[in-house]
Amino acid sequence: MSTPPQSLLPGTLEVLILKAVSLGSEHGYGLLLRLQVMSRDALVIEQGALYPALFRLEQQGMIEAEWGLSEKNRRAKFYVLTAAGRKRLASDLKGWRSLVATMDLVLGARSLGLSR
Repeated sequence: MSTPPQSLLPGTLEVLILKAVSLGSEHGYGLLLRLQVMSRDALVIEQGALYPALFRLEQQGMIEAEWGLSEKNRRAKFYVLTAAGRKRLASDLKGWRSLVATMDLVLGARSLGLSR
């Protein structure tokens, strides 16, 4: 039985894109596929959400784009992480890992562990 696709929490798309771009230069649709594979098909990201996020990240200097040819011989923008993007990704990953660890503590609690 497969897990149904998950909706993204607000603020997660950009860090997911930064992570996907950090794995190597790729065009927009390729990034969609990369994220789908990385999540084992648990995430479905719409192109209508991806491309505005790529634009924002490019405007912020987190990624750079250059034109190239896709595997289907079509002109496409290929994105790479900048030094600022690597720094932001490291910071975002640290924050997310801390949040996940805290959520795991709270959601895994069976009792308060406090004596009165």
